[in-house]
Amino acid sequence: MGIIDEFKKFAVKGNAVDLAVGIIIGGAFSTIVKSLVDDIIMPPIGYLTGGVDFSDLYVNLKPDSEFASLDRAREAGEPVVAYGLFLNNIISFLIVAWAVFLLVKGMNSLNQKAESEAPKDAPVEPPKEILLLEEIRDAIKAGKGL
Repeated sequence: MGIIDEFKKFAVKGNAVDLAVGIIIGGAFSTIVKSLVDDIIMPPIGYLTGGVDFSDLYVNLKPDSEFASLDRAREAGEPVVAYGLFLNNIISFLIVAWAVFLLVKGMNSLNQKAESEAPKDAPVEPPKEILLLEEIRDAIKAGKGL
């Protein structure tokens, strides 16, 4: 089997398609989370901290120069540590991790519910041939013969 045939076999499997759909939805979800953090969560936090915009917090590694914003420092080519953006990314990560946790928890709950509601199969009686062979075995063990 050639590599092209193997790839076709892999690409047509349901798991590969599910993975692709998950990646696409994850990308869209990432955009929503970024907007949630930047536009909904961080403004009130900035307001409560006296109007501080976390995305503009940075440390200039050259203390002899000052800039009004992180963008201006970067435009000037200054070495900066943008810890505000890092904080925003940590908050984004925590929101995504929480959402994934809730999704997995919900899926596990549904799976457990489906398993508990599934009818339990009654024990299947073995075929008559098996029962006959077991009787013969037991008779031989008992020393009765046939």
